[in-house]
Amino acid sequence: MLDVEKFLKALAQQNVKYILVGGMAAIGHGMNYATDDLDICYQRKKENLEALVRALTPSHPKLRLFKGLGDGVPFLFDAKTLKNGLNFTLVTHWGSIDLLGELERIGCYETLISKAIQFEFFGIQVDTLSLDDLIRAKKAAGRTKDKLHLLELEAIREI
Repeated sequence: MLDVEKFLKALAQQNVKYILVGGMAAIGHGMNYATDDLDICYQRKKENLEALVRALTPSHPKLRLFKGLGDGVPFLFDAKTLKNGLNFTLVTHWGSIDLLGELERIGCYETLISKAIQFEFFGIQVDTLSLDDLIRAKKAAGRTKDKLHLLELEAIREI
């Protein structure tokens, strides 16, 4: 079960620099949607990677593996691992979270933060992907579910 509040409070307590993307960003913009994971695009500076590790370590993150791969893949959740990788799909005691160093064909934290919008979730101000960037990200992803979401997101933009 996804506990968005625990994630957001932990990230806020450690002053992690990130942008909320994906389903929770869509919810912030007014979309009627249920999501089973939290997606964030995080700043990749050393201090922020360390803060991200401090924030999420209490949730006991492990790689979220595809069916058939098993649980035997070793994974050390630390700043060095985050620096050497880019995008991570994790399962934790608080639910699933995707750490995205970059949104494909959309950009990284530094590119997206200037257009981000702040929404309040659980009393926390959260930088959230702009509606236009969210629509671009859904188009770039091209998955069936993203195509369906585009109809509602584009309707929200028209309003």
